[in-house]
Amino acid sequence: MFRVPPERIHHLISRLLRWAGRTPVVRSLVSASLAPRHEVLASTAFGVDFPSPIGLAAGFDKSAEAVNAWGQIGFGYAEIGTITGRPQPGNEQPRLFRLPADKALINRMGFNNPGAEAAALKLAEPRPGPRRVPIGANIGKTKVVPVEDAIDDYRFSARLLGPLADFVVVNVSSPNTPGLRDLQAVASLRPILAAVLEVAAVPVLVKIAPDLSDEDVDAVADLAVELGLAGIVATNTTISRAGLDTPASAVEAIGAGGLSGPPVKQRSLEVLRRLHARVGDQVTLVSVGGIETVDDAWERILAGASLLQVYTGFIYGGPVWLQELNDGIAARLQAAGYAGLQDAIGAAAR
Repeated sequence: MFRVPPERIHHLISRLLRWAGRTPVVRSLVSASLAPRHEVLASTAFGVDFPSPIGLAAGFDKSAEAVNAWGQIGFGYAEIGTITGRPQPGNEQPRLFRLPADKALINRMGFNNPGAEAAALKLAEPRPGPRRVPIGANIGKTKVVPVEDAIDDYRFSARLLGPLADFVVVNVSSPNTPGLRDLQAVASLRPILAAVLEVAAVPVLVKIAPDLSDEDVDAVADLAVELGLAGIVATNTTISRAGLDTPASAVEAIGAGGLSGPPVKQRSLEVLRRLHARVGDQVTLVSVGGIETVDDAWERILAGASLLQVYTGFIYGGPVWLQELNDGIAARLQAAGYAGLQDAIGAAAR
């Protein structure tokens, strides 16, 4: 598959998954082969039941086309999007690049998606079993909408998608929409989150960047507690290029974009630990960024993550890799004598 351009193979796999999720016989066969059956992995976070803590991060199912496939192949939940208020094509291609030496990706997709109205129609479609998992709607700012109108843009998406999703994630941390990351400043973020909370009847989370300073991470954590947010997703992709094994000339030739995968692992873990020290169990923490092995996943759970998300690891490893993660976490829980996932969350800090 890596002989095919990244975005092209992405579309092919997405179509295959959409077909699998809509075809009863295939859906059942896939679920029987790949979906985990470990009761010890089940947990409840912000009032939502998750059969496994491992979810698909936003960025793969941008159009909500394959919502009924993710549970069948082993995910405990998935985020669709990022969805914007208006449809938009995203940035010019090529905009997705592999860094095999680092098992990493660089993307500057630019929130290509069909818009909130089209995504709502997809979310409203029936999702038959055998394995129906929670679906979150990740929402972002439409590129052509001025920053001063961002509140209304987020509100519009939340009003449409909230009733159809199990939770909503406010994305203010992608590096590929001009000015978006400026909205992470508490003064800008507060009215956006307040507007989404006002119209969304489901739990609301916020997704932050790994490039925030420690002081800004603390400020977002305090805001989440103040507003009563359900959770914080940490972290998005990074604009840093530090520590890569890929030759600098090749990285420079790729250009701008968000880096994901193992290179963001350390900072993502640092942010998770800082957030947990700041908010404890007042806010659910969802850890994403560089989770590659069972050791990585287990370390995030012990550090305070109730839920995990993967994207780049899934691109490189596929469903079998996902199955190994689920099996590995279940084995760690049982070996440590925990009755369930909930007992292990944050154990390293206790």
